[in-house]
Amino acid sequence: MDVDYENFILQIKKRTGIDLSLYKEAQMKRRLTSLYQKKGFDSFEHFFSGMVKDSSLLDEFLDRMTINVTEFYRNKSRWDVLEQKILPRLISENKRLKVWSAASSTGEEPYTLAMILSDILPINHISILATDIDEIAIDTAKTGLYPERSFQEMPKNMKEKHFQKDGSFYKFSNELKQSVNYRKLNLLADRFETNFDLIVCRNVLIYFTEEAKDELYKKFAASLREGGVLFVGSTEQIFNPAKYGFEVEDTFFYRKVGK
Repeated sequence: MDVDYENFILQIKKRTGIDLSLYKEAQMKRRLTSLYQKKGFDSFEHFFSGMVKDSSLLDEFLDRMTINVTEFYRNKSRWDVLEQKILPRLISENKRLKVWSAASSTGEEPYTLAMILSDILPINHISILATDIDEIAIDTAKTGLYPERSFQEMPKNMKEKHFQKDGSFYKFSNELKQSVNYRKLNLLADRFETNFDLIVCRNVLIYFTEEAKDELYKKFAASLREGGVLFVGSTEQIFNPAKYGFEVEDTFFYRKVGK
């Protein structure tokens, strides 16, 4: 047992409410060890003491922990399925969708949702909850400014329609930005709202232990209305969806079924 890391887990949980024991240990330890070494520390104990003294170090720890690697329309073929198959059914059942981007990072995912929905619904019918554990990522998302590399999979017409060049960055449409409501939330510890039509949680579940994933699938299922859909990332297939009251609607899309 690595006592240094075990103590660090306990201290972080007391200080932030984040339970690192629910994340895959080898991945998390490797990522955080490289961070503390880069900052000149020689142990998790000294790294934690440094974070207590310097809040910017705590912010950097959260940023490293949450792995904010994202882009618009990531794995575009899945977004095409959402647009062409999943959303038409959901909208046929409910004209005002309740949508949640559950690990919204720096905003590319909820803004992709907003752009897709704006082609189907009036803007005043679009309301997306976007949550993340990382306040720096949320602040970045709220600015709506993105570098060229964020647009690799975005259709050219969408970029022209919803972004304006701003120096070396591109600025997202203010009108559509207002359809996204950001909030800090810890998926593993906080309560979820209910009655969602669509929950998007992509490329974050791979970092959690099997026990944490099991708990999250139950919480997501409880948060969806009957017929609502959970959309997960391309490495996050649920192998026993029926256990959580889901059925496969398409690859990486899980529909909540009635009891």
